[in-house]
Amino acid sequence: MSAAMAIVMVFVGCCSNVVFLELLVKVDPGSGNLITFLQFLFIALEGFLFTSKCGTVKPRIGLKDYTILVAMFFVASVCNNYAFDFNIPMPLHMIFRAGSLIANMIMGIIILRKRYAFSKYLSVGMITLGIVVCTIVSGKDVKSTQVVENAEEEDPVQVFFWWTVGITLLTLALFVSARMGLYQEVLYKRYGKHPKEALFYTHLLPLPFFLILTTNIWEHIKLANASPLYDVPLLNIGVPITWLYLLGNVLTQYVCISSVYVLTTECSSLTVTLVVTLRKFVSLLFSIVYFNNPFTIYHWVGTLLVFTGTIIFTEVVDKVRQAVAGPAKAQVEKKVD
Repeated sequence: MSAAMAIVMVFVGCCSNVVFLELLVKVDPGSGNLITFLQFLFIALEGFLFTSKCGTVKPRIGLKDYTILVAMFFVASVCNNYAFDFNIPMPLHMIFRAGSLIANMIMGIIILRKRYAFSKYLSVGMITLGIVVCTIVSGKDVKSTQVVENAEEEDPVQVFFWWTVGITLLTLALFVSARMGLYQEVLYKRYGKHPKEALFYTHLLPLPFFLILTTNIWEHIKLANASPLYDVPLLNIGVPITWLYLLGNVLTQYVCISSVYVLTTECSSLTVTLVVTLRKFVSLLFSIVYFNNPFTIYHWVGTLLVFTGTIIFTEVVDKVRQAVAGPAKAQVEKKVD
């Protein structure tokens, strides 16, 4: 899969995945661990059958390196999904994940001693600010995701405490994800590009860790089974709606994450983060349209910031100028000769 195709599939898979995630969070805000487990299980089974050929193909990257990568990936995934159970609504969740560009740049400067041109800092700041503006405006009326039996008995101090726990989880996930992206970049330079293998092992090796979450996962399996039935066309059977949302989420997550892994082998960590960040922005706009949310002047301001920042980051203007200047320069040289 080429880089261009991978980018297209990132947008298709990840944007549709967010829709299923929103639907799941509305039905069961605490289902994060169940969602993560099913995603890991499906991708691990697919990789075991088609990538490792039932264990007959040896990995090209060392298991020690995979273990480090897996630990970071597991922590980031669980923290991101589990945060919904700590009074973190979807818009606030998206604000934090929109900060991945800045987190990636900070980690690159600290760990890899990277230095970027001023235009890169400016574009990253504009893109992040644009997404934050759109997300805050879209989420101003969103209530807490915590479900309580009697809202009058909620203790404000307790609610705030769990909210701070959720913020801590999101912050940890943000920087762990950025560090993981840089570590992937180093591994690909050392061992070569093996996206399918990396996808398989980063989902297979963490599976035993879900044993410590068995109680929580089982509780939400029972909640999924008890959800309203949906009559499946043609089959004429009723299936709990939550399981249909979970199926859609798992399949679209596979398309999303496998495309991201291909992209990590074709582009730098910061460029991958840019693509993923823009995908989040498109997901937000799609969510606005899908759930009939208003598109205000603030959304247009955010959109302008994002697309202007993207143009600056990708240096589109300079590339077009060079492309136009190239033939003209060649024509001039031909006349001189």
